[in-house]
Amino acid sequence: MTLLKICDREIGPKCAPYIVAEMSGNHGHDFDRAVKILCAAKEAGADAVKLQSYTSETMTIDCDNQYFRIKGTPWDGRRLFELYADAHTPWDWYRQLTPVANDLGLQLFSTPFDSTSVDYLEQEGAPAYKVASFEIVDLPLLNRVARTGKPVILSTGMASSVEIEEAVETLKAAGCRHYALLKCTSAYPAPATEMNLHTIPDLIKRFRAPVGISDHTMEVAVSVSAIALGACIVEKHLTLSRSQEGPDSGFSLEPDEFKLMVQSVRTAFESLGEVHYGVTDRERSSLVFRRSLFVVKDIKAGEKFTNENVRSIRPGYGLPPRVFDQVLGRCANRPIKRGTPMSWDLITSSSETKS
Repeated sequence: MTLLKICDREIGPKCAPYIVAEMSGNHGHDFDRAVKILCAAKEAGADAVKLQSYTSETMTIDCDNQYFRIKGTPWDGRRLFELYADAHTPWDWYRQLTPVANDLGLQLFSTPFDSTSVDYLEQEGAPAYKVASFEIVDLPLLNRVARTGKPVILSTGMASSVEIEEAVETLKAAGCRHYALLKCTSAYPAPATEMNLHTIPDLIKRFRAPVGISDHTMEVAVSVSAIALGACIVEKHLTLSRSQEGPDSGFSLEPDEFKLMVQSVRTAFESLGEVHYGVTDRERSSLVFRRSLFVVKDIKAGEKFTNENVRSIRPGYGLPPRVFDQVLGRCANRPIKRGTPMSWDLITSSSETKS
């Protein structure tokens, strides 16, 4: 599998999970709030913050007919043009927020939605690109993004396996050598029951690429479960407070929730370890609490070992219980006090017939 690398950060199955805080429209068109979201992302443990680069005009047209009215989502009844005007991030904020992110030790990149936004982000030196689930079928856009030569993270919400294959082939044909896929359910918020996380190992097997999750649930457990199934990227929306109304705040985590998610994801990753059997370093001191064979009654020299005077008990200083049958019926070669761990040097060398 080819690792993804954004700046100096390697991303892949053996690397610590790459955590991306999605700002989206949670800035409320307040630059100071956007800066605070970056600071909150750093405090919560994120590796990167992602913006979205579009305008109403690059997304849709200003039209009021039925085709441009939103139905069946949290933005029900709104016009597309109005929604994108409300949610967009001013493009020049990318330039202004980049030094803020650098000072915080965060990576900053964005999702372009058309070729003009790619051109702008290239001009600003964006280190990578994220392609949204809704744009996975926009092959000309994928071609433009791939031709930058930058790493690409591609969300797969709603996409069929054929559409994902077509998108990946488009990226590769245009020169993209480093890409990752995100399992995504494009509902806002998404119910945990529709996340279908078993798709993650299947994506890994099919595409031999890093795979992550774009998680729109309000749960921490979903991202943790994704890590257990092989995800190495977690993208989740971050807001300072869901009480700050905005188009995306209702399915975004607040800073304390995001921090808990990051801690839980990192713990989940650390717990995966490797295939291992036997004693770990921290288990070594627990070996003594295994069962072993002990003399439980005083025994005279020449007396046979029986079920009454030898038992398998804790602690583990005696012979292992698996040799119990080899001990029974043989004789003590000396007097043995109750509480003595069994050892071979307590047993006569000649076998005795068991009674």
